[in-house]
Amino acid sequence: MSTTREQTPGDRGPEPHGARPGAVPSESDGADSVTSARVLALTGASGIVPMARDFTRQALYDWGWLPAATAEGRAAAEDVLLVVSELVTNACLHAEGPEGLKVSRTGKVLRLEVSDLGSGQPAPRTPHRAGRPGGHGMFIVERLCLDWGVVRTPGVTGKTVWAELAAPA
Repeated sequence: MSTTREQTPGDRGPEPHGARPGAVPSESDGADSVTSARVLALTGASGIVPMARDFTRQALYDWGWLPAATAEGRAAAEDVLLVVSELVTNACLHAEGPEGLKVSRTGKVLRLEVSDLGSGQPAPRTPHRAGRPGGHGMFIVERLCLDWGVVRTPGVTGKTVWAELAAPA
């Protein structure tokens, strides 16, 4: 069963496994602090890739980023949904399934975090071979995102894979 929860700055509500409490997309200055975040529990759910896309799409609508007024804005929103699909699919295929998805935003950046219990380290397949089935997920994430990485909590099983994209305009 899935649950969702809107978070606001300073809210320390439930976060996906391994997520950094109070994590913000950028620590450069106060202008980049998280203005809103949503969490979706995925443990034990079925149809989780479309569920994660729908959850993220709804957040983009609620935050006024959809419907997009320009082709560029629509493309940016589709990039966000593609990255969500790739991160959740990777957790399904390589990490015993995702535990949760967190979508947070600032004025400039959208951050996606997928938590799982896996011990593996996601990485783009090298060399990347176009036309070959499978293995393109993290290559796509790397190409579409401003940045991405993995957060592990010492002594805790699993990880959170995060990705940041420019906010749809």
